Amino acid sequence: MSQLKYIIDLFLHIDKNLAAVIVQYGVGSYVLLFMIIFMETGFVVTPFLPGDSLLFAAGALTASMGVFDIKLLWLLMVAAAFLGDTVNYWIGHFIGPRAFQSKSRFLKKEYLDKAQAFYDKHGGVAIVLARFVPIVRTFAPFVAGIGKMHYTRFLSFNAVGGLLWVSIMLLSGYFFGNISFIKNNFHYVVVVIILISVVPIFVEWLKSRRKRVK
Repeated sequence: MSQLKYIIDLFLHIDKNLAAVIVQYGVGSYVLLFMIIFMETGFVVTPFLPGDSLLFAAGALTASMGVFDIKLLWLLMVAAAFLGDTVNYWIGHFIGPRAFQSKSRFLKKEYLDKAQAFYDKHGGVAIVLARFVPIVRTFAPFVAGIGKMHYTRFLSFNAVGGLLWVSIMLLSGYFFGNISFIKNNFHYVVVVIILISVVPIFVEWLKSRRKRVK
């Protein structure tokens, strides 16, 4: 229960938490942000990390406090997103579904099935679209690596998806996060970002439930 409370607090107050991290670690914060984005996209065991809200918060804090160089931050986050999906692809390629044979709290077969369904529906473009869907974002490159997509084709979708996702989330925070209303109600903004992100998952869940009923 305490762990769940901590995770919720991390998401809802990510601006304050990130500001505290920046004060404590200074330039090292670049490395921390890089690792979080890389891990969220690169390892199937860490889909819970706050990618969307973290990028928005980093952009907003850069605009209001000048804590980061926005160009350097953008470059590092794009690199983290690209490298994360690349690593995830090769993990899927070499390990594949065997990783889900053992019972684990993190490696849930239902997550893999959702990502596979998402991929089957959208094809290669799923790698781009999945960037904007939590959990699916983490599992889509893994599914592609299992054998459904050649790496050279995956590479282009990976680059486009990482570029769009980081640019939209980070620069939205940078250009809009300094508006008084957003700054004063940042935790509500984070909730909205999370809700918008999970809408596609909810829609897919409703569709699958209707099919089972029929």
